[in-house]
Amino acid sequence: MTPTLSDRIQQFYDASSGLWEQVWGEHMHHGYYGADGQRRCDRHQAQVDLIEELLTWSQPQSATQILDVGCGIGGSSLYLAEKFQASVTGITLSPVQANRATARAQEAGLTSQVQFKVADAMQMPFTDQSFDLVWSLESGEHMPDKTQFLQECSRVLKPGGTLIVATWCHRSRTPPQPPLTPQEHQLLSQLYRIYHLPYIISLSDYAEIAQCLPFHQVRTADWSAAVAPFWDEVMTSALNPSVIWKILTAGWSTLQGALALRLMSAGYRQGLIRYGLLCATK
Repeated sequence: MTPTLSDRIQQFYDASSGLWEQVWGEHMHHGYYGADGQRRCDRHQAQVDLIEELLTWSQPQSATQILDVGCGIGGSSLYLAEKFQASVTGITLSPVQANRATARAQEAGLTSQVQFKVADAMQMPFTDQSFDLVWSLESGEHMPDKTQFLQECSRVLKPGGTLIVATWCHRSRTPPQPPLTPQEHQLLSQLYRIYHLPYIISLSDYAEIAQCLPFHQVRTADWSAAVAPFWDEVMTSALNPSVIWKILTAGWSTLQGALALRLMSAGYRQGLIRYGLLCATK
């Protein structure tokens, strides 16, 4: 039987999350290097800075019941739980990630505040109006239907709740910007295959979808410059001999992901890959 997209995403993160944690720690997302990308800091601190900068930019009005969509091994979930003294639920397609996130919550003494579930963001196992903050940090790119994804986020948000999405996008195609070129399509196709992405869209496309849903105060921002150094940092860390050995022994999908680092770096340099932010209130 041919694996579904969800199966492939699960298998990719089941295989690679342990290596990522060993090399980079608990945060499986970009770092923030100042608005112009010129600030130099420890890579772990840059990842924490990204969370703080996102919160400063979005200014959520309330954060007592938080949903972390695409929670990884719980980095953001645990951080937000401690920062807001909130109850946090994290969802992921990967049982390996959910189990490791649960163990990390136990290690941090946060099991009374944080729980993790294996669940599909396209059909979330929550009743309407369950959360006052829905947080999606670099998971939107995996969603096979961006409209349905944002609809689900809206459904589980309480009135007055905040949605925060940070996701991989491609550049705008809105005139006077030209359509994507064959070369750009080729690069995107390679990234889709290796990172198990159905497709990505522009930041303006996300805004248009959100504006058709029961959201108001829809805002967007492009932080591509601020996060672009991340991929060069990852490539530098991968040059460590012990890391190279771990990559080589982690399996084919993890090896492909490592080899694709240069593609992501090239996508940022060419202006094709963009780092988009969306914030909205229900």
